[in-house]
Amino acid sequence: MITEINSIQLVALIALCAATFFAIGYLIRKYVAERKVRVAEAKAQELIQGAGREAENIRREAKLEAKDLLYRTRAEFEKETKETRQQLAALEKRMHQKEENIDRKVDILDKKERQVLGREKNITYREKELDGKNAELNNLIEEEKQRLQRVSGLTAEQAKKILLERMEGEARLEAASMIKRVEEEAKEASEKKAKEIISAAIQRCAADHTVESTVSVVSLPSDEMKGRIIGREGRNIRALEIATGIDVIVDDTPEAVTLSGFDLVKREIARITLERLITDGRIHPARIEEVVTRVKQEMEATIRDEGKRAAFDAGVHRLHPEEIKLLGRLKYRTSFGQNVLQHSKEVAYILGVMASELKIDFALARRVGLLHDIGKAVDHEVEGTHAGIGAELAKKYGESDLVVNSIAAHHQDTEPKSLLAVLVQAADAVSATRPGARRETLESYVKRLEKLESIADSFKGVGKAYAIQAGREVRVIVQPNKISDAEAAVLAGEIRKKIEEGLEYPGQIKVMVIRETRAIEYAK
Repeated sequence: MITEINSIQLVALIALCAATFFAIGYLIRKYVAERKVRVAEAKAQELIQGAGREAENIRREAKLEAKDLLYRTRAEFEKETKETRQQLAALEKRMHQKEENIDRKVDILDKKERQVLGREKNITYREKELDGKNAELNNLIEEEKQRLQRVSGLTAEQAKKILLERMEGEARLEAASMIKRVEEEAKEASEKKAKEIISAAIQRCAADHTVESTVSVVSLPSDEMKGRIIGREGRNIRALEIATGIDVIVDDTPEAVTLSGFDLVKREIARITLERLITDGRIHPARIEEVVTRVKQEMEATIRDEGKRAAFDAGVHRLHPEEIKLLGRLKYRTSFGQNVLQHSKEVAYILGVMASELKIDFALARRVGLLHDIGKAVDHEVEGTHAGIGAELAKKYGESDLVVNSIAAHHQDTEPKSLLAVLVQAADAVSATRPGARRETLESYVKRLEKLESIADSFKGVGKAYAIQAGREVRVIVQPNKISDAEAAVLAGEIRKKIEEGLEYPGQIKVMVIRETRAIEYAK
């Protein structure tokens, strides 16, 4: 019984303790919750106050910015208004000045109009007087004509005809004298300027004074090598000549073999082939054909490299690949012994200097000079002149019309359409006629002199013509009783034109007409 009571008390005590702990926990949680709520409310209050202060600050800043903007806008408006007022004031002032000027001009015009009216009255009166005097003068002239006709025995038409014939003869002589004087003055001025430009171009262009030959000489290590080159019954030398198209001359020249041919490409292929065969030591027909084939392939690459080098040296860019190849072939082409590629580069240099002196496109001038003889690379394969062929090739590969015309007209086959087309003729002549550039055979030289003299002799009144100074000058002696001094000047021009039309020559030819008058009397 006592045990049960104790158990009930223990349970009651435990329940009481639990209730007490629960109550204490509840009170603690309530206190903590209330404290958190107070802290949260305080923080919320602080945030609300901070937001209010920030809103107030933003409001103040907005007011300040608005005031500042209003001030700036007002200042700008006042400034613009002030400038507008000043402009209006200036415009008003100019308008007043124009009105005053117009008033003054109106006054001046009124005065002039009154003066003109007065002059017209005077002119009308004078015209009447002049009409009367003209009538009197016409009557006097008619009377004088009738007297002259009675005295001279000639009608008015006959006298007029004689007078016109005399005036025509005098006018012709005066015109010839004037033409001669003007031509001499223009020629003197143009020659002086042209000499300055050409001399500057020549001085600034350094060229080799060489003429190429139509033969190449290959050195041999010994004379025994000649027998190996000839081969048994001449089979080696025959195979080499057939494969290259070049004549191989083995003569008494010690330790040397001569290659002869007009085609420089083939001659160069033969030279390189023979040198390689001599170095290798194996010389027989099969080996010769093998080496020739390899050298021909290498020559194509060499030709392209030469074309690129020439374009680079001349400062010409953006050329068509086929143009570069054609330029390279010009290295193995000669004209009167002059290397055409070297000649083309010289023309490019000289033409560039001339263009610079005359303020013409320098790069375009260099391009024309380098390409002007490009037709010579294929003129032995295509019908036509090298100038026409070159113009067609330039047009084919996209060159401009100016370049095409300059190439076509550089030997006067076509009418030049630009100053550059005329300059390329001069540059071509300078490069071709410099000392050592070309050689001329005796036969062609003599024929040119004879042709020059025959052209001068073909004119009426010419006594004798002599070509002197290696064909650079022709002296024409005329008959003084048939050619006057004035007509001698005209004759010189006509001979010059016929020489230009009917004769090909390097440089220029001076035409000198000589008229000598001798008065002879005998005292008896």
